[in-house]
Amino acid sequence: MPDTTTRLHHLEHVMGTVFSFDIRDQPTPAIHRALAHAVRALHTVDAVFSTYRPDSAISRLGRGEIRPADCPPEVHEVLSLCAHATHASDGWFSITPDGSLDPAGLVKGWATETASQLLHEAGARNTCVNGGGDLQLRGQAAPGAPWRIGIAHPLRPGELATVITTEGDLTIATSGTAERGAHILNPHHGTPATALTSITVTGPRLTMTDAYATAAFARGDSSRDWLESLQGYEALALKPDGQTWRTSGFTVHGR
Repeated sequence: MPDTTTRLHHLEHVMGTVFSFDIRDQPTPAIHRALAHAVRALHTVDAVFSTYRPDSAISRLGRGEIRPADCPPEVHEVLSLCAHATHASDGWFSITPDGSLDPAGLVKGWATETASQLLHEAGARNTCVNGGGDLQLRGQAAPGAPWRIGIAHPLRPGELATVITTEGDLTIATSGTAERGAHILNPHHGTPATALTSITVTGPRLTMTDAYATAAFARGDSSRDWLESLQGYEALALKPDGQTWRTSGFTVHGR
C-alpha cells in the first residue's frame, strides 16, 4: 500500500512541456535511480524526436538526409506504433498530416508510458506520471483512496469538465484547442479539425490512448462509434457550442 508520509515528487521541463512525477511509495534507492533514468530518457526522446531541432533524427529523416536504418532504435519502435495507430484509426491518425514527418501525436504518450514503466520495474506501484496532460496512473493515491483527476473545461476557464476517479492502472489523454488553438489537422484534407473543442480518452496503455485521442479529435463526432468499437477505451467529448457526448462506458471512470 502507498505510504502517504513519504511521497516523492519531481517536475521536469522537457519536450516543450512539463512532466511531473508523483510517487506515493516509500522512495527506495532503486526508485530514486529509476526516476533519474526516466528523466534522462525524456531528454533523449526530445533530442531524437523534436521537430524543432534541425539536427534531431526525426527532422533529418523527414528531410531525407538519413534513412530509417540510420536512426536510433527508438525511431523504429515509434514509427511502428504510429503505423499501428494509423491502421486502427482508418487513417485518422497520421504522422504526415501537413506533408512533413511529425509523430508528436504519439511520442509524448509513449515517453510518459516508458517513464512510468521504469518506475514500476524499480518497485514503485502507486504512481502518477503526467506528461503535459497525458497521464499514466498506477495503484492508489493513498491507502484505500483512488486517484482523482480533474479535466479542465476548455470553454470555461477555472472549471472542470469532469473528474475521473480510478484505483488501479489507467491512462488519460486529452486533445483539444484550449492551449494551442486549432493545431490538430484533418489528415484527409490537411485543414484544422474544428468539430470538437476537446476529447478526453481513457485506456489501458498511454501510447495508444494518446494516439487515439489525437485521431478522435481529428475525426470529430464520428469518432464516438469508432471509440465504442475499441475494447478498453472510453471518451468524453466537448463541442464548440458547449454540448457534450461520451461513450457508453465512460461513467465507469468518469462522472
